[in-house]
Amino acid sequence: MLNDKENSIHTEMENLFKSSCGTWENCTESSIQTFLTQCQDKNIDPQYCMSWVEQHKSQIPDWQAVSKVSLVWVNQHTSTGSPISFTD
Repeated sequence: MLNDKENSIHTEMENLFKSSCGTWENCTESSIQTFLTQCQDKNIDPQYCMSWVEQHKSQIPDWQAVSKVSLVWVNQHTSTGSPISFTD
């Protein structure tokens, strides 16, 4: 069961999805990037958001393409997806 804070974050994430993608059937390579950007802007972990989206992958028409684009986006925009670099 989600606590109040988790429920609030989940509700915000769902609202962002509705505003960027609309429905699962309308989730595209472009709209998923908008969704992830909006999540990040609202300080919601994009990887958490993608985990939620992935639970509905059977409803997304071109899931392979959407998944690939989202993985690239997450790798480019999150610290866990970025390589660590050290300089002397």
